[in-house]
Amino acid sequence: MTDLAAQTFHADPRLQQARRLIAEVLNDAQQALDGVRPADPDKADAYQAQLDAFAKLRGGALPIPYLGSGLGNGPLVELLDGSVKYDMICGIGVHGLGHSDSGLIDAGLDGAFGDAVMQGNLQQNAESAALCEDLVERACRFGAKLEHCFLTTSGSMANDNALKIVFQKHAPADRIMAFSHCFTGRTLAQASVTDKAAYRDGLPESVKVGYLPFFKPDDKAKSIDSTLKHLDNHLARYAGRVAGVMFEMIQGEGGYQAGDAGFFRAVMSRCKEHGLAVWVDEIQSFGRTSKPFAFQHYGLDDLVDVVSVGKMTQVCATLFTGDYNPRPGLISQTFTGASSQIFAAREVLKRLDERGVFGEDGLNMQARRRFADLLHAIHQRHPDKLGEALFGEGSMIGFEVFGGDPKQTKTVMDKLYELGVIAFVCGADPLRLRFLPPVAVLRDGDAEAVCGLLERALVVAAG
Repeated sequence: MTDLAAQTFHADPRLQQARRLIAEVLNDAQQALDGVRPADPDKADAYQAQLDAFAKLRGGALPIPYLGSGLGNGPLVELLDGSVKYDMICGIGVHGLGHSDSGLIDAGLDGAFGDAVMQGNLQQNAESAALCEDLVERACRFGAKLEHCFLTTSGSMANDNALKIVFQKHAPADRIMAFSHCFTGRTLAQASVTDKAAYRDGLPESVKVGYLPFFKPDDKAKSIDSTLKHLDNHLARYAGRVAGVMFEMIQGEGGYQAGDAGFFRAVMSRCKEHGLAVWVDEIQSFGRTSKPFAFQHYGLDDLVDVVSVGKMTQVCATLFTGDYNPRPGLISQTFTGASSQIFAAREVLKRLDERGVFGEDGLNMQARRRFADLLHAIHQRHPDKLGEALFGEGSMIGFEVFGGDPKQTKTVMDKLYELGVIAFVCGADPLRLRFLPPVAVLRDGDAEAVCGLLERALVVAAG
């Protein structure tokens, strides 16, 4: 049987030699990025001019003054001002393997060597099918029935597809329920679901949404009872009009509030009693707990109907059971992902398993325990500057400084950035700092270095 021309192309020894040379050049360049480095004063004016010009082009300042050079080394990243910083936010969880990962660059070459930059619903290559298989296998690994997968280009679009699937299945229901302080994205539909008024300022209502109180850890039984009462009351008020409930296992923008297995099971079970869809948003939580999905971490595999995934997966997706397989035409996109993203997604999934990220003693839970110990030690030395509680779950790590005061929290974030650590805020009242470290590429001593700089930032911010 004659080989495909593509097989001959990819097997060409010249191509393999080029890959080896690229890897060697990358490794040599990364040797210069071995630790935190301050900005070069001689680059300060030019860097600020670039930031100002970009802010004007995009219609507003960047959330943090970050313009990367295009090179990094695991958790370290170089900026155009000459500084090298620890990246502990990773694009809000996108860069799960850190910066300039050799495996991801090699995967990117696979995409670059492909016949098309983008793949879409009409024309897809074999790697798109393979990625769907990878995601479905992981989603069903512990008993869930999420046998279908539709790729898409962003987390918001993954949630839009989930929302359409839920509404079509439960037509003519025209309402959805979510939890207070949730975040699902910024499309017109998701801005309606997201519980933050500023994100829908000036926008028309596109989805009718009711909100449930999220889990309160100080009184589990009372929290479950309160949420179930709110759900029952809403269903009685809007009989037959509620299609489903959106669950965010660990609230990201909402302040790294983590749920609880018993809480989620009680509410999801009530949804099942009333024939409602159980839709889980795993855009930020995927890859961050003891299992690939947070719903698996909480043991909810038997209850989920639709799951959206993104960020760390590079290509986003909506997963759904056979009962929620939509009729033809409901979800269809010209772009479902760049070829380089699709290969990168497969590399990320493979590496998370190979590196031992999952499991009760996997890297995610190890990182949580390590940061918890380091932050607790800082709290012991500075109880007035750093709170004792740790928020989030797994390697979603949130904490409060100066009692969650917004102004002082942002001051600490800015000072931490200046010292060489990129973090970000979450929540509102209180405002918290959060880390999303690239645990698969953290090295011995990185957590200690980051927390050492955090302690310095706290002291400086306190004046």
